[in-house]
Amino acid sequence: MTNQARSGQLSVVVIGAGIMGASTAYHLALRGVKVTVLEQFESPAEGSTGRSFASVRAQWSDDLNISISWNSIQTYRDFERLHGVDVGYRPTGYMYLVGEAAWESQLEHVKLQQSFGVPVEILSIEQAQEKTPFEPDGVAGITWGSADGVVDPYLVTNAYLQLAKNLGVEVALRSKVTDIAKTENGWKVSARDNIYEADFIVNCAGGWSSEIAGLVDLDVPVHHVRRNIYSTAPNSTPVHPMTIDLSSGFYLRSEGERLLFGMSKHDEPLGYNTSVDWEWMETVLEVGGQRYPWLLDAPIDPSGAWAGTYEISPDHFPILGALPEEPNWINACGFSGHGVMQAPYIGLLIAEEVVDGKAHSIDIEPLRINRLRDGVLRSETMVL
Repeated sequence: MTNQARSGQLSVVVIGAGIMGASTAYHLALRGVKVTVLEQFESPAEGSTGRSFASVRAQWSDDLNISISWNSIQTYRDFERLHGVDVGYRPTGYMYLVGEAAWESQLEHVKLQQSFGVPVEILSIEQAQEKTPFEPDGVAGITWGSADGVVDPYLVTNAYLQLAKNLGVEVALRSKVTDIAKTENGWKVSARDNIYEADFIVNCAGGWSSEIAGLVDLDVPVHHVRRNIYSTAPNSTPVHPMTIDLSSGFYLRSEGERLLFGMSKHDEPLGYNTSVDWEWMETVLEVGGQRYPWLLDAPIDPSGAWAGTYEISPDHFPILGALPEEPNWINACGFSGHGVMQAPYIGLLIAEEVVDGKAHSIDIEPLRINRLRDGVLRSETMVL
């Protein structure tokens, strides 16, 4: 028996109006659930969503990442046809430059991606250099995903929220959750002098998910870590697709008249920090310049740079589904830099988890919190 059948109309408080909370609210409302979305900021998508690199791809080494991302990309592709809203999906492509040590594994990843129907192909050095010029030393092979590209996270979030509102969802902005208490049938949530009661809580609070869970002494290990994006001056480089030097982790892509670039700092301390690390840019340019010498001649424009945060879990995979000790507490957090890529399909899965008692479009058991508690972490070799 489903939760819906047991309880009549279900009620859910979704905490967080980023892209994940918006998609979740919409998909829950489609299933007839009464939904309230609580957001601490003055407008949606003000956390990790609005400061993301806005890129989407289905090139992963893990089957669940491939499946969730590919289903989501297809939703972005069809969004305007289905909902009459352009959310900025553009299949500008993703190109991976892969070193000798990783090339055999990458070929296996390509086979896995193609088995899901993902359009991925192998390029020659010459074909790849037509898209983005680079020094080929140490590059054993190149993969190209033609359906990978970009979306506009603000447009996606607001589109989902408007669709949700059309179905009766309440969205409360400037409503930071300050207290949560268990009730006989669910939860009581306090935010901005208001109290909301619901059967379920869905934790879509991104890097604040641990803090939210801590309000009721639950342990959900998700934390902020800063990522920096730097920018050239307008019209200083040709247009290039997303290009990733897998060995170093350096990446770049064009956005309008600018070229954006970055590289993860692996010893970045945990915490919410959106100030740009200019000292780190020197290291990023030094590494990037070895593969793309022309980049060193491009003028940098500080006004085009920004910093945001990944909401990371211990193994860089999301934490999904109900907590064993609190079945009416559902997590959808810890996406570790690929939340924008996966939000459409995650919303569907979380709605299934709430209404049907278990997500079933795919098996999310490997993404539940038990893996972390049992020390069975997953591995993804293509996290940036």
